[in-house]
Amino acid sequence: MQSELELFTGASNAPFSLNEFLINLLLGAALAIVVRWHFLRYGSTLSNRDELAGVLPFILLTTILIITVVKSSLALSLGLVGALSIVRFRTPIKEPEELAYLFLAIAIGLGLGANQVVPTLVAGAFILLAMTLIKQFNRSASAKNLYLSVGLGSVDAAATPIDDLNAVISQHVRSCDLRRFDDRSQSLEATYLLDVDSTQDLSRLSAALKGAFPEITITFLDQNGMPGI
Repeated sequence: MQSELELFTGASNAPFSLNEFLINLLLGAALAIVVRWHFLRYGSTLSNRDELAGVLPFILLTTILIITVVKSSLALSLGLVGALSIVRFRTPIKEPEELAYLFLAIAIGLGLGANQVVPTLVAGAFILLAMTLIKQFNRSASAKNLYLSVGLGSVDAAATPIDDLNAVISQHVRSCDLRRFDDRSQSLEATYLLDVDSTQDLSRLSAALKGAFPEITITFLDQNGMPGI
């Protein structure tokens, strides 16, 4: 029977196993690498990808350490709540996907820290596999959506050829959406989101644009891998 002091403080006689702790850390490091690779490979976040990917392993391993330390003591758990209550994270979460990966890293750390190795490994593998299948399906469904960036170096300020550009582009694609338009003193840059049927349409569109605007510069970008617009 535990004494009243032990019950009040939450102390536990459960022995600390250094071997289990090291094994959990090694498994956590391996899973952290997998989660980091998955975010870099399949994440659709456009900003701070490398920065967030580098933070995920720290969050996962730190969670393992915290749970391992406090799981046998109610007093330490309450102290942890009080300590974390004064911490303020100023970095904003710009995308819901970032929050999902952060929550996944924390969940894996919680599971390993609580010595729930098998459920954590199974659930972690299942979640990453499900996310991979969903990402692949979304990419295949939108594989024909491309960004077109065009630039004209010598443009008459009195006659902006944006209507002519729209007319030429609309003849060779299923739909086009003007996303950015920069009209400077002697140059013009425009970005469109295109819906095309095949790569042959891109070749015909490029030839038509060069025929109508000999000095035009043309860039096609896959929306899944572009750095942002």
